Amino acid sequence: MRSERERLSGSDEIDLVEVVQGVWRQRLWVVLVSVPVILLGLAYVMLVTPVYEAKLYVQPPSQNEIAQLNYGRGGDTGLAVLTAKDVYEIYLKALQSEAVRNKFFRSVFLPMLTEQERTGSRDALYGRFNGMLKITQAGKSMPNRYVITANLDDPRQAATWVSSYAEMASERAKLELLGGTQSDISIMADNLERQIRAAQASANNQRADQIAQLKEALRVAKSIGLEKPPIISDNLTSEVSAGMGGALTYMRGAKALEAEIANLEQRPSDDPFIVGLREKQEQLSFLRSFKIDPSAVGMYQQDGGVEQPDEPIKPRKAVIMTLTVVMGGLLGLLAAVCRDMWARRGIAR
Repeated sequence: MRSERERLSGSDEIDLVEVVQGVWRQRLWVVLVSVPVILLGLAYVMLVTPVYEAKLYVQPPSQNEIAQLNYGRGGDTGLAVLTAKDVYEIYLKALQSEAVRNKFFRSVFLPMLTEQERTGSRDALYGRFNGMLKITQAGKSMPNRYVITANLDDPRQAATWVSSYAEMASERAKLELLGGTQSDISIMADNLERQIRAAQASANNQRADQIAQLKEALRVAKSIGLEKPPIISDNLTSEVSAGMGGALTYMRGAKALEAEIANLEQRPSDDPFIVGLREKQEQLSFLRSFKIDPSAVGMYQQDGGVEQPDEPIKPRKAVIMTLTVVMGGLLGLLAAVCRDMWARRGIAR
């Protein structure tokens, strides 16, 4: 009974030596199954289109690159000074916008396709494009650093894509920024011009009032026959002269008053007598003639150069071939074991 139980339990166990012998007997099946699998993997590696990856890292511009944007800003102008962070935020907004992505899709991606490829679904083409070009944050440790990644089958084109996309976003952001800056400067110049005109109008009104006052004093002086200021002792001259205004203006005498009135009426402009007017006029002239050179403004700073990739990221030939060889070998061994078991069962019958 015991020997019978041992025989039965032993029959359920796998004899490795017998399995190895069986595989060797069916070694032809190992070759017949594994070789086609390996050849399929090799064909895939050789025929599949390689994909190359190019990257461009961007970060905030330097303060020198945005210096021209701050001309006429700060101080008592009412316009806040722009920082590199402010400019970079506008650039990132454009970099991640659908407007720039759609423009790149229409102007760069579609023209590179064949006529037949362009007749396909526009949504499908756009989805394919989105898989080829990505904008991501470079890392959590540097939240202001972003990376533009392009995955294409042409390494040179991949490098061109990332540079072109960065510049296209820069152009859009710069257009928005300069438009806002010029608008701010124009508004500031208009306000300054209104201040100048108000000061000139006020000075003109004050001159008209002064002429009216002097004419009234002239009538008083003539009515009392006062042609010249009265002769006063030396120690009172300065005190009385200083008080020859207001109700005592007539004491200057008719001749002095007539000369002063004539001078005020013939004055061509009140500008030289307006305090601070010349400074405002110079500032207005600067604002009206000020133009920002777009080429002198940097919206971002490129971190490192864009190098043309020389190794594809897909397919990974070594990994694929290793997995193919392993899988082919396992399938071949499995086929050999099954074939040997089938053959032995046939003999046993």
